[in-house]
Amino acid sequence: MPATTRLHDGGTTTSPLLAGRTAMAVLAAILTASFMELLDATIVSVAAPAIAHNLRADEAALQWMIAGYTLAVGAGLITGGRIGDQFGRRRVFLLGLAAFMLASAGCGLAPSPGALIGMRIVQGLAGGLMIPQVFGIIRASFEPSARAKALGAYGAVLGLASVAGPLLGGVLVEADLFGLGWRAIFWVNVPIALIGLALGARFMPESRAPGGARLDLPGAALAAAAAVLLLLPLMQGRDWGWPWWGFVILALSAPVTAVFLTRQRRLAARGGQPILDPALLRVRAFAGGLAASLLFFGALGSFFLVLSLYLQLGTGHTALETGLVILPYAIGSIITSGIGVQLAHRAGRALLVSGALILAVSQAVLLLIVGSDVEPSYWALAAPLLLGGLGLGLTAPSLINVVLAGVPARDAGAAGGVLTTITQIGNALGVAVLGLVFFTGLDGSLAEGATGPTAYGDALVATLPWQFACYIAAAAAMFLLPKHAPAPHQ
Repeated sequence: MPATTRLHDGGTTTSPLLAGRTAMAVLAAILTASFMELLDATIVSVAAPAIAHNLRADEAALQWMIAGYTLAVGAGLITGGRIGDQFGRRRVFLLGLAAFMLASAGCGLAPSPGALIGMRIVQGLAGGLMIPQVFGIIRASFEPSARAKALGAYGAVLGLASVAGPLLGGVLVEADLFGLGWRAIFWVNVPIALIGLALGARFMPESRAPGGARLDLPGAALAAAAAVLLLLPLMQGRDWGWPWWGFVILALSAPVTAVFLTRQRRLAARGGQPILDPALLRVRAFAGGLAASLLFFGALGSFFLVLSLYLQLGTGHTALETGLVILPYAIGSIITSGIGVQLAHRAGRALLVSGALILAVSQAVLLLIVGSDVEPSYWALAAPLLLGGLGLGLTAPSLINVVLAGVPARDAGAAGGVLTTITQIGNALGVAVLGLVFFTGLDGSLAEGATGPTAYGDALVATLPWQFACYIAAAAAMFLLPKHAPAPHQ
């Protein structure tokens, strides 16, 4: 499903502006890469049951396959934009794309859950290196009128990837091309990446930001360490049997976060460029945006994993049928995404709050349907999913722009980078926490003697109220945001 547009403040360059066939070829290269990265954020959820069966992966491994990727993307985004500014966006883009392709092949060859998780993390890091260059290249190489069209095309790719992820995942698993089974969802990236590499190497100009900033690699390492310390016990705790040292690891995330913030404060005081300037936390819109993003994307990140497990392992749907069940959600998000972006400058906060509340209602309706029928019909599920997609389209594409309307202009680039990273961390945290709720509910239901369909239905019923609560809390945090986003301009 589409998340938010990932922003990076690339600054200005002296590279020549593109036109004609060259501009189209460069746009095709960056949109191809964007499509591939966004596709891999959603495609694994539908294939998860097949992966679990083939590799004998446990529940924690399935969570890591999704959360590890999104967390790695977030970690890559922290420094990816600045690496491109300093060493050249074309060079870093092509390097990230090549690494993504090789990691995808590694996923397709993975002999074990651990190997697959490792390759997914490498995939995510490559994506985090590659995606920030997209916006820098568009700003540096396209004329203003073409730039607006390019960004619009990127929005269309978001929608296309949201539809293609579940459907393509289901089709590829079901088709079992060349006997690859679920592995085809990763091998499909190789020809896509080769097209992007060929176009980029042939047509893409090099560009840099003037006066490249020094990278805060220790700060990035501290941020990543804090996230891992938080997520590791949440996802592995059940398998470990909840030992005391697991809670110690969880508690250690707090002091590591404190050390990270202290370093960022000192770096800012020395005139450096921190990953997160603590002064931004005192800006009401930014603080509200962080809270809203964590809650909103936390609920969203876990939803398709638990829904896919319920549909395939609980009610016996195939991977393709699961993709078709999820399709109304993607269609709903496409319908309202354009409306949300166009109206954000006039009713930004109201749209965001409305979208979050609509999503909450969709979860409540789904809760009633699953709670009253062990195996609901396609149309019974399609209605609340379509409603949820409509809510997502109103909120996700415009959230960051509305938040940035309340941030000082000089801090907009840094704030946008942090917010896009937080969306990835929120996704990973949602998979960890709400995945834990789902699997704990499943264990409890099975222990009471429930059959497969009933047990998975019980697990989904246990999870949906928490997702409902997250959307309600996100809507409350959104009242801290500005009423309007900046008016669109070319």
